[in-house]
Amino acid sequence: MSTPYPFTAIVGQDDLRLGLLLNAVSPAVGGVLVRGEKGTAKSTAVRALAALMPEVPVVAGCRFSCDPAAPDPACPDGPHEAGAGVARPARTVELPVGASEDRLVGALDIERALSEGVKAFEPGLLADAHRGILYVDEVNLLHDHLVDLLLDAAAMGASYVEREGVSVRHAARFLLVGTMNPEEGELRPQLLDRFGLTVEVAASRDTDQRVEVVRRRLAYDDDPEGFAARWAEEECALRERIAAARLLLPRVVLGDGVLRQIAATCAAFEVDGMRADIVMARTATALAAWAGREEVTSDDVRQAALLALPHRRRRNPFDAPGLDEDKLDDTLREAGDDSDGDGGGDDGPGGGEGGVPPQGGGPDAPDRGETGSDDAPVVGEGGSESGQQQPAPARGAGPEQQPVGASEPFRAKMLSVPGLGEGAAGRRSRARTEHGRTTGARRPEGALTKLHLAATVRAAAPHQRARGRSGRGLVVRRDDLRQATREGREGNLVLFVVDASGSMAARRRMGAVKGAVLSLLLDAYQRRDKVGLVTFRGKDAEVALPPTSSVDAAAARLESLPTGGRTPLAAGLLKAHDVLRVERLRDPSRRPLLVVVTDGRATGGPDPVALAARAGRLHAAEGTASVVVDCETGVVRLGLAAQLARELGGSAVTLDELRADSIAGLVKDVTAAGRAA
Repeated sequence: MSTPYPFTAIVGQDDLRLGLLLNAVSPAVGGVLVRGEKGTAKSTAVRALAALMPEVPVVAGCRFSCDPAAPDPACPDGPHEAGAGVARPARTVELPVGASEDRLVGALDIERALSEGVKAFEPGLLADAHRGILYVDEVNLLHDHLVDLLLDAAAMGASYVEREGVSVRHAARFLLVGTMNPEEGELRPQLLDRFGLTVEVAASRDTDQRVEVVRRRLAYDDDPEGFAARWAEEECALRERIAAARLLLPRVVLGDGVLRQIAATCAAFEVDGMRADIVMARTATALAAWAGREEVTSDDVRQAALLALPHRRRRNPFDAPGLDEDKLDDTLREAGDDSDGDGGGDDGPGGGEGGVPPQGGGPDAPDRGETGSDDAPVVGEGGSESGQQQPAPARGAGPEQQPVGASEPFRAKMLSVPGLGEGAAGRRSRARTEHGRTTGARRPEGALTKLHLAATVRAAAPHQRARGRSGRGLVVRRDDLRQATREGREGNLVLFVVDASGSMAARRRMGAVKGAVLSLLLDAYQRRDKVGLVTFRGKDAEVALPPTSSVDAAAARLESLPTGGRTPLAAGLLKAHDVLRVERLRDPSRRPLLVVVTDGRATGGPDPVALAARAGRLHAAEGTASVVVDCETGVVRLGLAAQLARELGGSAVTLDELRADSIAGLVKDVTAAGRAA
């Protein structure tokens, strides 16, 4: 077994270390979610924490780590008699992103259960992590159903496996730690809420601290055991402090005054439900125990709020996490009483008496211009709405306007890809999935995961006499087993192609267009899609955002999108074709949905309308499902967007029809060329 990097040797990252240590003191806090860019010691800190945890007494031979002082009466390996056990180190169990449901919760031997009537159960990672640490790296990339199972077990302290009438339950209490890079996509708000604390980590910009990080890492890589030995004394001291805080924790008093501050803070920041109040109370109590005090203070409440509330305030993926600390201080001051004594102290996060032991690391605007359209906004003498002289745009690029803000997002109608896919689980288009309604049965390929009981019985029934059946049990063999085929929903790649030309800006429509795209982005977030953004204006098109799971990154690119110039519609469609071609090679099972947001006009070059039509037919020939969001307004309409939709082999919707509460029509399934919906 490799020597882990010492926890006390980690440079900086005070909030990260404090969040982990508080959970080590009080696992009831509910775990910690670590958000941050790659290369910021997230995984290193989590793996190093296990070495600081006290040894765990377990029943000898029990695969579920039962406590010999109070064994689980429902343990599948039980019953156990209370008595002396054996001690082993606390485990850190890692859940890989590609893990199956059976690997997480365990698997039942269905064949033995049917033929012998016994519960032959192979424990999963939840059983291994009982009374230890369960670490999920890149938790935001984990399949939704696995996250649901994981967080349900963390909340209930037990794991349940139900399979065709056969049930197994075992204890599963662990310190849950998840890490994620927000650039790769967010967790749903209801899943964020299940993590007790969250911390944001980033690489230090201090030169001395970065030098120390590199120096220590190189020393560890050269001699892991020697490096760990140099930090053994600090590790031992921190381990003893955790043990002392655990012993002190039951004696810590949470007074009515600080409890009122906790409730007032949660109300002031409008967090949903009561979980935030409970987590804050537990965190503040753990902070007091960590500082060696028997009474919670206002400082503890303030620190608990900074750790427990930021991720619970997000209403949608476009909201930035974080707290207004001035508002927090005002709320604590108004709700507090003078009896706690220490409110508003100077200790920063992780510092001072109650913090983590100090470590040796040390601490262009786009131009505005006329649009050249007959309905352009009134401009001043200098060529802009403000009347100020603006620099001339690049030759051939066309005039450019400052980015405009988006209108208020709305609930969008669902646009889906026709047919039956086999992509990653999501909530948009129909697909064959591991979870969903049962639609049929087939012979299993490899390990059986979802038994179709009726089909299995039908396959085994004709052979019972030949197999010498004499009792009540059904004689089942491997060839009789049938796998259930299920239909659910998949996530798609939604590629937005947005017209940012002068014709869009001149008609003062860009705010509405951005609001519509933001609404579709929010819909894509909720349906677990990947998204990409291609924009076109001037002479060419560009990939503003390559396909990603981070819809908030797409929203940020959209918000800063400038407008103006000509309308190279064909270039935008061809650029989208290139993006989809690459993505088909990377992820052939994820079906694309092309969303073109335009009024259908095309300018620049010889016969731009014909070029756009040819580019559209290129998508249709590849079977790409598409929809055109028609942004044309006014009394006289040319219908160019609808014509483009026909070339793409898709459908067109207006901005009004895109709203879910619109009465313009039913939810539209987009169609692909050569395929029926």
